[in-house]
Amino acid sequence: MNQTLRRHERVDVADVLRGFAVLAIILLHSIEHFNFYSFPDTSTQSNWLNFTDKAIWDGLFFMFGGKAYAIFALLFGFSFFIQHDNQRMKGNDFRLRFCWRLLLLFLVGQINAMFFTAEILVMYALIGFVLVLTCKLSTKSVVIIASICMIQPYAIYQMFMSIADPAFEPFTINTSEYWAATFAMQSGGSFLETVKVNLWEGQLASLAWAWDHGRIFQTAALFMFGMLIGREGWFLRKNLHKWGVVLAIALAAFFPLYGLNNMVGNYIEDTRILVQLKLVLSSLANISFMLILVCGILFGYYCTTKLSGLLSLLIPYGRMSMTNYVTQGIIGSALFYHWGLYLRLGITASELVGIGIFFVQYCFCRYWANHHSHGPLEYLWKKATWIEFPWAKSK
Repeated sequence: MNQTLRRHERVDVADVLRGFAVLAIILLHSIEHFNFYSFPDTSTQSNWLNFTDKAIWDGLFFMFGGKAYAIFALLFGFSFFIQHDNQRMKGNDFRLRFCWRLLLLFLVGQINAMFFTAEILVMYALIGFVLVLTCKLSTKSVVIIASICMIQPYAIYQMFMSIADPAFEPFTINTSEYWAATFAMQSGGSFLETVKVNLWEGQLASLAWAWDHGRIFQTAALFMFGMLIGREGWFLRKNLHKWGVVLAIALAAFFPLYGLNNMVGNYIEDTRILVQLKLVLSSLANISFMLILVCGILFGYYCTTKLSGLLSLLIPYGRMSMTNYVTQGIIGSALFYHWGLYLRLGITASELVGIGIFFVQYCFCRYWANHHSHGPLEYLWKKATWIEFPWAKSK
């Protein structure tokens, strides 16, 4: 294992990837009005604006939908490895401390959920325990477990049960009432009313959506693969050639998976089978495209001077990824929800708002990074993580 990584010197390309992921998330959330799908009538707007609306919506979801969060999850596992191995070299066991850290993340997620119904930190806090359970296993064992999770085993089980038994009904969670409640509050509720609904109906709907769309197994797999990336030092320049193999496999996998996902509906009439099959195909296609994006960033950062300089601009934004992610939801809900400004904007205008939010956050990050080593929420999370308890005396 490379000594540079084991001493945990900052791996800048990981911050580039974090910055890229959070930027992609804000661009998507802005056109969704932060999970408030309410848009003005577009029947009277010009054809060119209708075209840009559709181009922006379709283009961003093709590029980043299901991929930005995947990068974020991969880096969550990578960060765990850095922290865990750092404590191992000091003779400490980080696992119990990480459980406390996940509890803190759960609380931060609840604060975030007050404003934004589709936040992911609560889900990360719940799934993060898989890292505690697998971090002592061999690389081969983790690869096997993560790979099983990646192929959506429960969806495959339900698909084959649907094929074998005509009476079988796949398990799904009916969230229509929950989403209706959140939409009603977003449309006409006060701030306190919106917070109340977001923390109950909003969280239940978000977690249920994640289950129904395969995000639970996918996130667990990405956490474990991210941990292995750290363990094997794959983000270091010396291991860049390995990403060439990853790129080749991802390119070979994406196009048939994407094509199959779009065409299977023409040949399978049984919705029980079709829904589960499309979940598997879309999940794997998104992971393949995510890896293409990651490879592109890694090769651009390490191999091209001009691109490296451009991508390096994302480092301060990536180092404050938690602060940026949480404040995006606060700003976005204040702009689009009824309790705030209640902006009624089309997709193109909403995207310009998202770019504006990113620009304001980025300027703040550049300023903050010149005076502090951690972002505001990152600092508080770190300090709270290392509160000393009688049962945990690690340094």
